[in-house]
Amino acid sequence: MENLAEIDCWIFDLDNTLYPASVDLFGQINVKMSNYIMTLLDVDKVAADKMRAVYWEKYGTSLAGLMKNYKIDPGDFLNIVHDIDFSVLPKDLDLLDALNNLPGRKLVYTNGTVPYAREVLKYRGLIDVFDEIYGIEDATYVPKPFPEAFETIFSKANIVYKRSAMFEDEVRNLEVPFKLGLKTILISDIQSDKKYVNYTIKRLSDFLRQITSNSFK
Repeated sequence: MENLAEIDCWIFDLDNTLYPASVDLFGQINVKMSNYIMTLLDVDKVAADKMRAVYWEKYGTSLAGLMKNYKIDPGDFLNIVHDIDFSVLPKDLDLLDALNNLPGRKLVYTNGTVPYAREVLKYRGLIDVFDEIYGIEDATYVPKPFPEAFETIFSKANIVYKRSAMFEDEVRNLEVPFKLGLKTILISDIQSDKKYVNYTIKRLSDFLRQITSNSFK
């Protein structure tokens, strides 16, 4: 087991990390993104869905692909696709308690925007837990998993690599942090065999309680 006793900075992804994937908030966002592409390019839903998925795979986010290929306004795009129903997010007092008992700095770093992250955290009852929130706008719209995105955010946040850990639901977003020296934790029902994943966990609050109970010295 990797030693987490020296970690005093905890960096959390947002979507499907600080709320369960079963909520499917991205189901709403994906509809908005496809509608945006349909209007922008005058294509049908099948073509828009395919483009959205291909761009996400190639460029890290669908937005990055649209910016690269069609020079769209990222602020306009993000305002549209994040105009969703956040009330589907349940409050999580168990996670709140586990985070409150976790010593050290707690940061959110998302490929979404800071205003979007604040809405998610508000509905989850977690808005007061985190010391700082960083969004894609803070990395000049360069998304994870690209190294320059991490370098920009980690520099702004004054991250000490060897004393930091990152939680993610997307395995590809952990390779760069691992290479920089962070401990990496993947939230997934499927155990990862990637060498750049230190832990694969199913339930975030349970894992955080293990940390605070000194199970990882």
